[in-house]
Amino acid sequence: MSREGGTMPDLTGHVALVAGGTRGGGRGIAVQLGAAGATVYVTGRSSGSGGSGLDRPETIEETASMVTEAGGAGIAVQVDHSRPDEVRALADRIAAEQDGRLDVLVDSVWGGDPLTDWEHPLWEQDLDSGLRLLRQAVETHVITSRFVLPLLVARGRGLVVEVTDGNTARYRGSFFYDLAKSTVIRLAFAQAAELRPHGVAAVAITPGFLRSEAVLDHFGVTEATWRDAIAQDPHFAYSETPAYLGRAVAHLAADPDVIRKTGRALATWSLYKEYGFTDVDGTQPDFAAHWADALVDEHGPLGDPL
Repeated sequence: MSREGGTMPDLTGHVALVAGGTRGGGRGIAVQLGAAGATVYVTGRSSGSGGSGLDRPETIEETASMVTEAGGAGIAVQVDHSRPDEVRALADRIAAEQDGRLDVLVDSVWGGDPLTDWEHPLWEQDLDSGLRLLRQAVETHVITSRFVLPLLVARGRGLVVEVTDGNTARYRGSFFYDLAKSTVIRLAFAQAAELRPHGVAAVAITPGFLRSEAVLDHFGVTEATWRDAIAQDPHFAYSETPAYLGRAVAHLAADPDVIRKTGRALATWSLYKEYGFTDVDGTQPDFAAHWADALVDEHGPLGDPL
């Protein structure tokens, strides 16, 4: 199927759940799954009927509308993924409305930005905030999988995608942030081990330098004017939109041999080479290659940033 962004897969008839699909990478994934023709349940706390406390304008209803406009069917469901009863009800609803069918579970629940302390070491951080970050960014993923995985297992096929930051063991700059993002990779690894006998694959995936709504706001630019921020940060020239991550996931979801990748931590910068997708402007950002080629100081390579 030829769609904008290269040859896009056809996911017509597929059902996906994107947990944490309000904004950023989650929104990008939801919309691109919709562009491939899927029915996408978009969940999160930020709804027109109530916010998440993050003081952001994006809502799950907006994302669901974008999914539908892209060619799929978007269904917004307000869910706090830290509450097992709400996640159980979500799984029951999907089973009832889709005759038990679920093909893809994407867990992009995060909400940890206001809880991340980039300035202090562990022994100087607020413990309450750090533990809240772990509950928000790790426990929510465990709770979601606990109640949603049975839908995939029952069908004997499907894909679980854990969205993270980076796919290496490098330190990510803040203790609790690092612990959360590296643990998400381990969640994919552990689920892969248990799901493989049931024909279900589980992977972690990372974008490069992501031009999320919050990042654009941080630089004081929009997606239309994002290049103006390169003067503030030259590395921003190698950034990518959330759609790039979404196209990577759409191709994974359509790959009949995706089980070969189960248990791996993947990245947009390697998957575009395999599947041939592009970002919205037709480019193929590769932040890892940029880091390897350009970020060398007088002492030699600075190491892997991702």
